[in-house]
Amino acid sequence: MLSLFFLILYIPAVMSSSSQTAAIYPQDPALTIGSTLTATCSVSPDLGLHASSLFWSLNGRRLPSSSYSVLSPTALSVTLPGLPASRQRSGDNLVCHNHGGHVLAGSCLYVGMPPVKPVNLTCWSRNTKDLTCRWAPGGQGETFIRTKYTLKYKFRWYGRERECEEHSAAQPYSCYIPGDLALFTPYEIWVEATNQLGSATSDVITLDILDVVTTDPPSGVCVSRVGDLEDHLTVRWESPPALKDFLFQAKYQIRYRLEDSSDWKVMDDVGNQTSCRLAGLRPGTVYFVQVRCNPVGIYGSRRAGIWSEWSHPTAASTPHSERVSSGSCDSKSGDSNSTLRRELKQFFGWVRKHAYGCSGMSIKLYDQWRVWMQKSHKTRNQVLQGDKS
Repeated sequence: MLSLFFLILYIPAVMSSSSQTAAIYPQDPALTIGSTLTATCSVSPDLGLHASSLFWSLNGRRLPSSSYSVLSPTALSVTLPGLPASRQRSGDNLVCHNHGGHVLAGSCLYVGMPPVKPVNLTCWSRNTKDLTCRWAPGGQGETFIRTKYTLKYKFRWYGRERECEEHSAAQPYSCYIPGDLALFTPYEIWVEATNQLGSATSDVITLDILDVVTTDPPSGVCVSRVGDLEDHLTVRWESPPALKDFLFQAKYQIRYRLEDSSDWKVMDDVGNQTSCRLAGLRPGTVYFVQVRCNPVGIYGSRRAGIWSEWSHPTAASTPHSERVSSGSCDSKSGDSNSTLRRELKQFFGWVRKHAYGCSGMSIKLYDQWRVWMQKSHKTRNQVLQGDKS
């Protein structure tokens, strides 16, 4: 009762000192989810209002009178147990009204959680000229009130700490440092999260810009047929132009899929060449192909870089098969087709086993053999059809 007495005395003093006709205490509090709040609305005696004639609302909804307590002729309190999280980051609106509904005073309630230590901090540099970092909020990620995330960095052994200032509205848990970065020097980087209920700091990561370099996707991707070979396509591309002057050796990956499929097949054994042969494809089929790059050994760095984004999909189709049945019921022709298909399958299996991926071993011989077989089979069908006619 003594603390309540001082609270009643305190509220009018605050109100009169600010020349207000009414005030709510506490003003704009920050509370954790599940807290109980008791707020007091104190009105000036000059208004001629009795506390029993006042009422409260929260986010526009009138609160039940059973939660009120008349503390004095000019002070009315309300108790809100087990507060849920704020509906909006700008806070919930707690308002004191007179009997006619006129607003006398208001307060914002910020109900949420203190931030948890940010996690999964990763950074990459595009072409060694900038740095982008991304992280994830700790815990379940949602604090329900405004939480500020600040990326900080400094030289590992000296220098003052600096803050990243270029945030993206589309990616709230990221920040971009456009330049003014030193090479061959390790940085310490971390993230600080703060709101009205507390603060938290991520683990510190240490990195050298040269160890986290990525590139633009390879440009000029071109996919073309390989003569009349019905199950082959050739892919060619150009190295990322921004890194041509750097001392590095690129690695490439290719992935491709059927036009009507979402499943990509990835080829990891492309190496540092800028062309590759895809084999074992379906005849007469449209394929989508993409290429990406990983810079290795920039300025002597011993670490592999970071894979670039995939290039835009490039489409191409394989030739239609020449070995389509003509509709003949000739048993000899059917036996001949079966034999050719069996021989082709056996030879193709051998080549794939010994020259998988982009290896050039026996590809020339294989191409010659395939073209000869297709032409031979086409000639044989023509002869058979001529004999029948």
